Amino acid sequence: MSHDPRAPQLVAIPAGQFLMGGSPGDKFANDTERPAHPVTVHPFALGRFPVTVGEYRAFDNGHAPNDDPALPVVNVSWSDAHAYCAWLGGSYRLPSEAEWEYACRAGSTGPFASGSEITPHEANYYYSESGERVGRGRRTVCGEFPANAFGLCDLHGNVCEWVEDVWHADYHGAPDDGSAWISAGDPARRVIRGGAWDYLPRLLRSAWRDALGIARQRDNVGFRVASSDLLA
Repeated sequence: MSHDPRAPQLVAIPAGQFLMGGSPGDKFANDTERPAHPVTVHPFALGRFPVTVGEYRAFDNGHAPNDDPALPVVNVSWSDAHAYCAWLGGSYRLPSEAEWEYACRAGSTGPFASGSEITPHEANYYYSESGERVGRGRRTVCGEFPANAFGLCDLHGNVCEWVEDVWHADYHGAPDDGSAWISAGDPARRVIRGGAWDYLPRLLRSAWRDALGIARQRDNVGFRVASSDLLA
């Protein structure tokens, strides 16, 4: 699904309710993921993959000239991601943190969409929990790993992903309607989700969250686009 040939492929995500935050019994859950709280999400569309180098080059043709265009784009700040969405047009935006987690879980309730554990065959990450190197040690092209139940790829691992929300240290006072939480908090930092190619599995969990300054660029952080308008 996409209404603009320049834009990433979108997938329609159905409305629903889920429990956002650390999963019951998840030994790696922490206070930034609490309290777990019910959220109702309205229908929206989300990129099947993170934005690729090739897609981003259509916006910034000098970006990462030596990268495979099928890799997820990295070294883009939250501000860069916003500028890309604006370039695509008003129908495109970053997902909210709640939308992102809902899409990642795809109906699952455990730490990962795949259940209580994840393997190097299911996501791109580098180290096992015991510190053994089990992954590629680099980004992989989008879609190399299996899609979740919504048909979305690479939400666990490969690259962390910017979302719209301002950073809050926990979920006390978080909205329950799936919208981005942009009041109060630390507006100089925005949330990243999903974990990356150089991470441990615990940092790929559906509930994992962290933040970076809006101008920070890293070799393991990208983004994917969302839309509330392009559903048909």
